[in-house]
Amino acid sequence: MPKLWNETIEAHRSQVHDAILDTTAALVFEQGLRGVTMSQIAERTGIGRATLYKYFPDVEAILRVWHARQIGTHISELTRVRQSAGSPGERLDAVLTAYAHIAHQTGSHDRQLVKFLHPDERIVDAQTQLRQMVRQLIEAGADTGELRNDIAPDELANYCLHALSAAAELTTSKAIDRLVAITVSGLRPESR
Repeated sequence: MPKLWNETIEAHRSQVHDAILDTTAALVFEQGLRGVTMSQIAERTGIGRATLYKYFPDVEAILRVWHARQIGTHISELTRVRQSAGSPGERLDAVLTAYAHIAHQTGSHDRQLVKFLHPDERIVDAQTQLRQMVRQLIEAGADTGELRNDIAPDELANYCLHALSAAAELTTSKAIDRLVAITVSGLRPESR
């Protein structure tokens, strides 16, 4: 087959794949985890059930792939923010702010779905990457004197991530920003 034909077919498959993921997530947020069927997904996506089954065996598999895509997007965004200009402390503040807003955004998802997806090893890998990213920024800030150096960077990274998980329950952007400010204030060197 000509290369253009193969590229066109691959692009179509990718579009169908993404449409299935997005449709499934929308249905789950509308109806809850247990209320979604493969038939509903196929109908709303505009494809046949047989086609849907060529892509995924069940709703659980679709949700796991959707969630992996979400995690990848979030980690990419945090990595982009981390690579922005500024001192280590400024970059840490930007990463923690972005993380808090992501935690808020994902916290509004159906609790049953979140509980269902959390044993996923991709979440553990993403949490490890995030913790390392925050730890490295804390270490760099401690080296410049911008951040405290009297507590291990691993402990401070855990403190930040646990504190900012509370953003999931907040209702305004200003409240999230206040939470970040309070969290970051705990990273500053103690004045003597």
